[in-house]
Amino acid sequence: MCGIFGHIGSIERVLLKKCTNILRHRGPDGYGEWLSDEASFGHRRLAILDLSDHGKQPMVSRDGRYVLIYNGEVYNFVELRSELEKKGHVLHSDCDAEVVLTAFIEWKEKCLDKFNGMWAFSVWDRQERTLFLARDRFGIKPLFYAELSRGRFSFASEMKALFPLLDQVRANETLVRDQSRIFSYEITDECVIEGIKRFPIGHYGYLKAGKLTTTRWWCTLDHLPEIPANYNEQVEQFRALFIDACRVRMRSDVPLGTALSGGLDSSATISTMSHIAKSSNDSHIGNDWQHAFVASFPGTPLDETNYALKVTDHIGIDATVIDIDPTKEVDNLEKYFYQFEDLYITSPIPFMMTYGAVKAHGTSVTLDGHGADELFAGYNSDYLEALKDAKLNPDAIRNILDVYYSSVDMGLQSKKLPPKAILWLEYYARNVARHVLRRPSMMQKKFDSEHPEWAKMSFLNRRLYSSTHETILPTLLRNYDRYSMANGVEIRMPFMDYRLVALASALPWTSKIRNGFSKNIIRDAVAPFMPNEITYRRTKIGFNSPIVDWMKGPLREYLLDMTSSGEFDSCSLIHAASARSAVKKVIDDPKACFADGELAWQMINPFIWEKAVVKQAGSV
Repeated sequence: MCGIFGHIGSIERVLLKKCTNILRHRGPDGYGEWLSDEASFGHRRLAILDLSDHGKQPMVSRDGRYVLIYNGEVYNFVELRSELEKKGHVLHSDCDAEVVLTAFIEWKEKCLDKFNGMWAFSVWDRQERTLFLARDRFGIKPLFYAELSRGRFSFASEMKALFPLLDQVRANETLVRDQSRIFSYEITDECVIEGIKRFPIGHYGYLKAGKLTTTRWWCTLDHLPEIPANYNEQVEQFRALFIDACRVRMRSDVPLGTALSGGLDSSATISTMSHIAKSSNDSHIGNDWQHAFVASFPGTPLDETNYALKVTDHIGIDATVIDIDPTKEVDNLEKYFYQFEDLYITSPIPFMMTYGAVKAHGTSVTLDGHGADELFAGYNSDYLEALKDAKLNPDAIRNILDVYYSSVDMGLQSKKLPPKAILWLEYYARNVARHVLRRPSMMQKKFDSEHPEWAKMSFLNRRLYSSTHETILPTLLRNYDRYSMANGVEIRMPFMDYRLVALASALPWTSKIRNGFSKNIIRDAVAPFMPNEITYRRTKIGFNSPIVDWMKGPLREYLLDMTSSGEFDSCSLIHAASARSAVKKVIDDPKACFADGELAWQMINPFIWEKAVVKQAGSV
């Protein structure tokens, strides 16, 4: 895992080093560079596999033709190395980077189909004077680029590494002001900074003679597996894949851990790691994995520490509890915004603090539970979509409503839920209205909706597919890359194994919402490894900041001072009066709920972002 920077065209070594070292947080373990008149590359290394100099980058092929810079992990590098050696290749390291380079030499872009992992990498072909770029199936690893004057082209792991090459760092005001696009712009090439583009998810590209041509190489709907009709067989299928996804992600030469919330997904991950450590004979698995990091919010509705400790007690390991105190980090808020680069709906403080503590305790890799909610129906806002699949089946309707009502934490809600029959009637009426009116806004075309497999999917699976590939998950994957890599920590995500993503997209909706539970197939699959009260816990809190409590308490004076400043009033990216009113409402209203706090934070976000990112760009 690393930070990469590349430039096609001539560049001064001093500038190359400056751009690369802006990414030092992503790679604190070493610096590497390769320069020529036609192309130059810089690399910041986070050493995880083969800690020797054999894993240093940029990596040049033995014949000198190809130059690789690579950010990511290909977890099945052991198997691919064996396959390449059988074809006559000689590899000299025990790292995945050399496998990636050799695989590209052997198979060119077809190598991507063989990789199980996350990546953004480039290969410069000195003979053909062609640059190859590629990004993983789901966009877990970022890649940005800028098309510059005089045919020059630069790319990097983060936007800020490209700032020194821009004539001026300017906000894309149309995007930044449009709060409705927070969860939709990540799959586009549009960025919050003008002049920078995002390389597309699941694509590769060739740059030749100044022209970039991209090709989509991955579509999950092209890879749906056969699903057994019997539910118990589906559980076995999921369990086998999940164990293997965790096993290959435990391959490491440095300590491993988990950001453990006490919810189902992270608990399933570390519990499965414990099972693997006792039963697997994979010699590449790291032995030092027993590190659980628990973010604690004492005295707030979002504190799940007691649940997390039940998991660590069950598998017999210690937990490091991190008290998230915003007063200790408020002075770092602008630094966090600079490191984060993008816009989101909540404070970065708890996430930055958590992964900062992970690194401070000597752990550089975590296996976390991201992706399970979007793939297997973990958000209660998704459950009601299954009512369309239930049609008028009373048992199915009752099951869905039971799951929905039992999942809602009323302490985080702004109003009480209506009786179940009323909720069902209201939902049914809204859907009839959408069908009758067929307004364009209601009939918006979804990602991959023209694929033949789309029509065969349940309504719930279509919604989850869009969340996974188009809206929520791409945004969260970006977020967690920034939170972790700002601290030199790599997150690995077993649920994002492409085999599990394809399985989730093919499973019937009744395997996800079943017997009064959401994500039921995960629960039944990991039940042998976990404490029962965690496996079959219904309420979901999620890892977030207790923003209302903070705004009323430790952040109150900071927010009041900020929103009453002349600088706040003059910011063109916000509506200052509305934002100030929203903040004051949360502070003064004893009934303010989480949604109110989230909205207020979202409204002030662009102001802090502009100060931290745009106005500080000149000092980089």
